Amino acid sequence: MASVNTVTGQVDSADLGVTYMHEHIFVVSPELQFYWPGYQGWDEDRYVEHGHETLKRLHDEYGVDTIMDPTVPGLGRNIRAVARAVAGTGLNVVVCTGWYVYNELPWTFFMLDTAAKAAELERLFVRDFEEGLDGTDIRPGAIKCSTDVAGITPDVEAVLRAAARAHLRTGLPLITHTNYINQGGLLQQRIFKEEGVDMGAVLIGHCNESDDLGYLETLIDGGTFIGFDRCGLESPVASLETQLENLAELCRRGYSKRIVLAHDNFVFMDLLAPGGMDWSGWAIPRYGHIHAQTVPGLRERGITDQQLDDMLVDAPREYFSRLATGA
Repeated sequence: MASVNTVTGQVDSADLGVTYMHEHIFVVSPELQFYWPGYQGWDEDRYVEHGHETLKRLHDEYGVDTIMDPTVPGLGRNIRAVARAVAGTGLNVVVCTGWYVYNELPWTFFMLDTAAKAAELERLFVRDFEEGLDGTDIRPGAIKCSTDVAGITPDVEAVLRAAARAHLRTGLPLITHTNYINQGGLLQQRIFKEEGVDMGAVLIGHCNESDDLGYLETLIDGGTFIGFDRCGLESPVASLETQLENLAELCRRGYSKRIVLAHDNFVFMDLLAPGGMDWSGWAIPRYGHIHAQTVPGLRERGITDQQLDDMLVDAPREYFSRLATGA
């Protein structure tokens, strides 16, 4: 077993319990909130209180013990607000270093070539591990990176290689965002393998958006974990019914120990739907989808309690226990 860094301290990987492996608490854009305070209705005190209530209910009523929150620069990480919301909930929250990028990094990096960008990002990711996130003593428990429809642009490549190298230096596992259109998980695996990453330390995200079982099986056979981590969200090619069928079939093929579940949910996000959205009624209904819809749907398809535990307890524990280390 290994010690996993969480917002409230280190937790033995054996004690993580029921774990949702890809959820967001607050997605709050620093530039928007700096120049236009309160954009989209962000009120830190209000949403910290609402976030606390939401996370406590997630723990007390849904029986969730741990979530991973891969909100990093590029998405609007706010560690201090997260820490305030988590305190006293009984929930373990693993937060991340890394960078979320679709195609280009911020202007700061413009004059650097790909190698120099990767080196600087690696330095920053390792600094987070060694010194704490955003000036706090909270240490990351994983490293987040991404690919999307643009594929492997020079800046995306720099982030992927920086994440891989920081992983090798810190032992922190990797968690990713992908897009099904270009089978981004395979693009990520290629670069991670070139960098010498153990694929057992990698979780490829958003795989339930694909309807291609062959693609998903290839990812798992390549050694990584995969995330059915947008439970409750349809994609253009994979309805909720298709996602359930694919997940059940992967379990029947013996892959339940390599799959993790989540919603990709949030308590507040300022990136969507201009007009001052009130997110206070959003989080709990979405967080309920796995236990209200996914689990019963899998049981109807013959999936056993042990296979459900594989995805909700054993696979997350294995992901963290293999390579994660405390700071």
